[in-house]
Amino acid sequence: MNAGIEALWMRGGTSKGLFLRAADLPEDATARSLLLARLLGSPDPYKAQIDGLGGATSSTSKVVLLSRSSRTDADIDYLFGQVSVETGHIDWSGNCGNLSAAVGPAAFHLGLLPIPDGDHAIVRIWQMNIGKHIIARVPLADGQVQEQGEFVLDGVAFAAAPIELTFVDPAPDEDAGGAGGLFPTGRLIDRLVPAVGDPIEATLITAGNPTVIVRAADLGLKGDELQPQINGHTALLARMEAIRAAASVAMGLADSLEAATQNRPATPKIAFIAPPAAYISAAGKAVRADEIDLLARILSMGKLHHAFTGTGSVALAAACVIPGTLAAKIAGQRSHLRIGHTSGVLAVGAQAERRAQGWTVTEATMTRSARRLMQGRVFA
Repeated sequence: MNAGIEALWMRGGTSKGLFLRAADLPEDATARSLLLARLLGSPDPYKAQIDGLGGATSSTSKVVLLSRSSRTDADIDYLFGQVSVETGHIDWSGNCGNLSAAVGPAAFHLGLLPIPDGDHAIVRIWQMNIGKHIIARVPLADGQVQEQGEFVLDGVAFAAAPIELTFVDPAPDEDAGGAGGLFPTGRLIDRLVPAVGDPIEATLITAGNPTVIVRAADLGLKGDELQPQINGHTALLARMEAIRAAASVAMGLADSLEAATQNRPATPKIAFIAPPAAYISAAGKAVRADEIDLLARILSMGKLHHAFTGTGSVALAAACVIPGTLAAKIAGQRSHLRIGHTSGVLAVGAQAERRAQGWTVTEATMTRSARRLMQGRVFA
């Protein structure tokens, strides 16, 4: 280990993570997880990750393992881990939609794929956490990944080249008993009874990642809140975690409320939504009501996200394309959704079909950007 491990530190969308070749890590899962957490600087009772690469937030405490795929329908296998800053526990239960944008470029930088001729490369990604395909369109220039561009992503300070992502058939397949699928409970709206606070209505949907969607008003919120208004509110965070845990059990993702909180903190995510309204973003930018279709905020690892998760936007878009969900009731049924989030506006699309067994989301699309921040060797 004194020689270190070749690694990339990359921004993807509004997240940052440590990208490594899976073959360079221990085969034993426990040893691998301990090493990865240590590289980021966790567990850390000070919640700062000073002795590691992590940035002490859920958006910057992430690891990505890549390998050349043996599948005929994919080029790269992609495994994502969300690392708890304080405990070092790695949750492998879901995907990171933002870092998905960096997978294609990272595969080229790590020598897992040759860079083709032309002005773009199509990279077929097999997302191992959820067993789904993602298609990335990576811009190229002069035989290299093109990073510079004019695409502006709210939540990222600098413009970059756009990377188009298509999440193919993002909902899980139903099992033989009809469980799982897009709506794991079989209902468009559920009534949850959390351990903290009153019962609450929620749309429980799995597209991109399992996601819990509730009305902001049912939490006593407007939907335009910024991080300081939420992350300093201990009682409110406890209520939202209780709702998330109750949803985890209802969706069949955890056997108990305790297991949902302790073993599966990364998914499902919980989002609260409201009708369009004008607000001021975290960057001080005025967002008009007519620029958005929905106000939305999402929590990640128990705190309000500084922008909006990529997989959360997939879930919201999927919910909006299907009539009867809480999202469609507020935003109207639509295939293109403009989300007003903490840092600004995010556009995402989804396509759905109604089949004999119910609704199926065939794809969700979004545009992100990515940039290589550092390449070298990382040491534990």
